[in-house]
Amino acid sequence: MEFLSPGTWAEALAAKADLPDAVPLAGGTDVMVELNFRRRRPGALLDLTRIGGLREWSEADGLIRIGAGMPYTRIMAELGDRLPGLARASRTVGSPQIRNRGTLGGNLGSASPAGDGHPPLLAAGALVEAASVRGVRTIPIGEFFLGPKRSALAPDELIAAVLVPPAPGPQQFAKIGTRNAMVIAVASFALELRPGGADGTVGTGIGSAGPTPLRAPEAEAFAAAALPWATRDPGLPPALTARFAELVAAAASPIDDVRGTAAYRRHTLGVLARRTLTWAWSELCG
Repeated sequence: MEFLSPGTWAEALAAKADLPDAVPLAGGTDVMVELNFRRRRPGALLDLTRIGGLREWSEADGLIRIGAGMPYTRIMAELGDRLPGLARASRTVGSPQIRNRGTLGGNLGSASPAGDGHPPLLAAGALVEAASVRGVRTIPIGEFFLGPKRSALAPDELIAAVLVPPAPGPQQFAKIGTRNAMVIAVASFALELRPGGADGTVGTGIGSAGPTPLRAPEAEAFAAAALPWATRDPGLPPALTARFAELVAAAASPIDDVRGTAAYRRHTLGVLARRTLTWAWSELCG
């Protein structure tokens, strides 16, 4: 197996163009597991850890640009006030050691339906910045995932960054597993409220309950129309939260596997949807 360790982003893109099958290595928390269990044997590894710019974030034009190599620990510490949903999800990723190494770009690159970082990005309407020697393009997060561990990246492209709007209102994230962290989610859910005075909009993200991470558009439209934006009444009617939960569960497309049944996943998604909506609305009205 060839090991490539470029020192600049230009060198990394050139290497990826020459060897499209080379597997990028950022934190290595996913790639090394696959290598150790012999699930994958690529012809080359493309180490990106020497490219310091991938580990930085900035804010411009109304978007927060998170470098693909920025670890979860720094997302939690530095972006918790601007992107609370993503920070909450980051806290549930693995152990402290994994959070120190694991990156949001690596999470996206693996394109796992169960990736903890994916639902908050869907709820926020993020963009994935992909680069190659041919240029740079942005991919809406809802178009990025094509199937289990399949993404819209071209063979010669690398993920440079994720572009996320700062939270316009409360954001929540919750997941179900045998433990809060250090486990793959049985199901997860992210919610974003976007108040606009007398009305507002809602964003959602579903994880580990379909072939790709999913949104719940009907649930979003229902909540946007039903929530008492103008009065900010803190007591949401049980019928409202129950209907929202039903629509979120209906948007999922789960399967039975070793972590849980499809029926259990739908049930838990309804519970998570009801809870996160209640928490987010209480925060907005508080």
